[in-house]
Amino acid sequence: MGLLDKLRHELIDIIEWLDETRDTMVYRFPRYENEIKYGAKLIVRESQVAAFINEGKLGDSFNPGTYTLQTQNMPILSTLKGWKYGFESPFKAEVYFVSTRSFTGHKWGTKNPIMLRDAEFGPVRLRAFGTYGIRISDPGTFLRQIVGTDSRFTLDELGDQIRDMVVARFTDVLGQSKIPVLDLAGNQNQLGKFVSDRITSDFAQFGLEIVALMVENISLPPEVEQAMDKRTSMGVIGNLDAYTKFQAANAIESAANNPNGVGMAGVGMSAALGISMANQMGRTMESGSTASSVGPTSPPPLPTAAQWFVAISGAQAGPFDAATLQQKAQSGEVKRETLVWKTGMAGWLAASQVVELASLFAAVPPPLPPQG
Repeated sequence: MGLLDKLRHELIDIIEWLDETRDTMVYRFPRYENEIKYGAKLIVRESQVAAFINEGKLGDSFNPGTYTLQTQNMPILSTLKGWKYGFESPFKAEVYFVSTRSFTGHKWGTKNPIMLRDAEFGPVRLRAFGTYGIRISDPGTFLRQIVGTDSRFTLDELGDQIRDMVVARFTDVLGQSKIPVLDLAGNQNQLGKFVSDRITSDFAQFGLEIVALMVENISLPPEVEQAMDKRTSMGVIGNLDAYTKFQAANAIESAANNPNGVGMAGVGMSAALGISMANQMGRTMESGSTASSVGPTSPPPLPTAAQWFVAISGAQAGPFDAATLQQKAQSGEVKRETLVWKTGMAGWLAASQVVELASLFAAVPPPLPPQG
């Protein structure tokens, strides 16, 4: 190494960080025992903050821009080093570049199911997952509390801790929201906002901020989802007797088109088989059928209409049937926010949150918006 090269490497006169990664949060400028030249150029790019550390103490910080390092723009470092006015000698200091951009697209999810009590289904187990973004909101606090002397700090070093904090707050918010399981899909954005608001103080103590927290999915156990699918299928079928006859007709048509049948004899046999199947299924669906023709038959008891209790003017009233509730809803005595309860419910709910009472307010207009 020549004399000029040696002198060139003795002093640092340009300090900058060109970030070529997507996960570096803090980068310490390499000095290799070199001194920083007084009057050196400091280049801080957008979404960066440069912080000077002197003997373990945080000194001056610089926002995006180009600076000439002098005593005038380094008051804290000048005080720490005891510089006098007109100081122009080289100096040693650690320079940390902190990335203040948002690190997005990171996933979170519940490791174990969340146990909740639902008004309609009772105790249920839920799983949830989504994405979040994070950014450094206070570079000084982040350097003191998290980074320490690490020369390159990446997001992976925070991954597990951040996910655990997000899941813990999500569990709290979900348990306190009292939103019915079937209505969670329509409230995922609201849940994400609630979690972000609740978690702000937890991350602020580390100089961090959660941004763009999204809830992508909330799911029930597979066996519960299968039971719900069966219940939905029964609702889609509707008239079981008509559905049975339709299935029998399809069976007759399929048997008639069977290439293994021999002429009309095969068609007749297939048709007879289809008719026999239809008759057997029809007899099975008849509500009054019995195994023996001996003795009288009687219809099943009439279903009992649901009886509802209502909180009116702070007092319990009822029980009322659905027709009476309809009249009270039209008269304005029962409103969407009125608390109702019936046998089998875990607690009182607003009438608008009960699926069975949704039709009460179909013809009742919502309250007028506030004026002015």
